[in-house]
Amino acid sequence: MRISIFGLGYVGAVSAACLAADGHTVLGVDANPLKVDLLNAARAPVIEDRLAELTADGVQRGRLRATTSCQEAIGATDLAFVCVGTPSQANGSLDLRHLRRVSEEIGEALRQREGFFVVVVRSTILPGTMRELVLPILEQASGKRAGADFGVAVNPEFMREGSAVHDFYNPPKVIIGATDQASLERLVPIAARPGAPLFDAGIELAELAKYVDNAWHALKVAFANEMGTVAKTHGIDGRELMEIFSADRKLNLSPAYLKPGFAFGGSCLPKDVRALSYSSRRLDLDLPVLNAILPSNRAQLDRAFELIARRGHRKIGVLGLSFKAGTDDLRESPMVDVVERLIGKGYDVRIYDDNVHLAKLVGANRDYILHQIPHISELMVPSLREVLDHAQTIVIGNDDARFGTVFDQLREDQVIVDLVRIKDQPSDGETYDGICW
Repeated sequence: MRISIFGLGYVGAVSAACLAADGHTVLGVDANPLKVDLLNAARAPVIEDRLAELTADGVQRGRLRATTSCQEAIGATDLAFVCVGTPSQANGSLDLRHLRRVSEEIGEALRQREGFFVVVVRSTILPGTMRELVLPILEQASGKRAGADFGVAVNPEFMREGSAVHDFYNPPKVIIGATDQASLERLVPIAARPGAPLFDAGIELAELAKYVDNAWHALKVAFANEMGTVAKTHGIDGRELMEIFSADRKLNLSPAYLKPGFAFGGSCLPKDVRALSYSSRRLDLDLPVLNAILPSNRAQLDRAFELIARRGHRKIGVLGLSFKAGTDDLRESPMVDVVERLIGKGYDVRIYDDNVHLAKLVGANRDYILHQIPHISELMVPSLREVLDHAQTIVIGNDDARFGTVFDQLREDQVIVDLVRIKDQPSDGETYDGICW
């Protein structure tokens, strides 16, 4: 395919050389004539492992060249990758001047071009940037309509400086968010890589995915450093500690616990985080990541309560009181906290949890239920039907499979607030609302 690359920094220069090596005809575009001259002289415009050889080979084979002219690039190609920088401004916001300028130039060039063209943004941009900035500029400058006269897509990159060429050919995943099927079909053969899962995502999801990755990577570094600090204070080798931690691929380094939903609770996580945080403070250790975990969890409790209150109903039904389905353990159950807030605000609450109901009669938690939370115990009913008959807003608090049946039993005046995604469906804002979806 004939491809133009706008921006010959790390991402653009590597993408251009690698795509040329794949057999595509590639035209690099940059406002800096020095970068253009370097590439046309078969020299890589940035220093990166293996890039010099790929660049020289692409130029010598006639598959790779560069220009400062946007008009030339759009006229000579069928698809453009936008790889311009989006650096931080002083207040932390993105500086989108380069993206805005390139969008204007591409739009003006599209006005003169016949045939369908695809503009693919690889620059790291926040959700909404494509629809609120790039698309309007392209349409206004070109006089054409996105999805009909031209297409746009978001295709984030996952390349690290120092191993960018390797990462280009071996990405952990490929994500494409396109406005139309024609753009998707044109981009997939270029972007897909053997062994890498390909996600056909919406534009906003594709925009956000890169930020989630980088935030997670930053969090991992900060967490490892903090745990290493704790270890060293106790005379323990932090690297050895994290080697043991990393050996657990079932829970620690896995998808476990990475499903957005309700706050954590139970007899282990809150207690152990609290104890480690307390002992670290006694040692005068400044561990902001560790110390932010419990406040973050409390914020999720606040969001859950606000989600329920926002419905405007006074009669509330709660399905699941224990912190996890299949248990009667109410120790630091986040649903207990939510129920207590509801009671305190005067809501009329009914609760069904068969395991907790049995524990109230004979279980190991009987004393806790009857003496520590008697005000909640009195609100429990013995059947799911009683909750459904009572409630206007039904809150699903744990993932007991039985609670998935309530969707087929709703009255017209009832809504569901789902804190665990008991059913795989998006929020509609009317009869069903999820806490993170």
